[in-house]
Amino acid sequence: MTHSFALHIPDAALAPEPLDPEQIVSGTPEVTGKVVWESADGRQLRGIWQITPGVVTDTEADELFVVISGSATIAIEGGPTLTVGPGDMAVLRAGDRTTWTVHETLRKAYAITL
Repeated sequence: MTHSFALHIPDAALAPEPLDPEQIVSGTPEVTGKVVWESADGRQLRGIWQITPGVVTDTEADELFVVISGSATIAIEGGPTLTVGPGDMAVLRAGDRTTWTVHETLRKAYAITL
């Protein structure tokens, strides 16, 4: 996008983002998302991401996110375990190896730096 904008996050339409089956620890989580802004060099992304209940692993980028709805517990290997729900802000560091236990379908708004 080239202009300033506003977007109502709770009901924004999202597109499927298939998970690598090796990331799924348990359940049948499904991921959807939408990038709403990307820098010219592709290193900064702003968007919306959603995941249904289940347990998945990931290796993180530098990310700040705010949970819009749902809840999850994020265990960071060698670090803290974060419990997040609506209104919570969290910061993940590049390289963090995480295990997400999603209790209720979680929707978040994010800012990522690659």
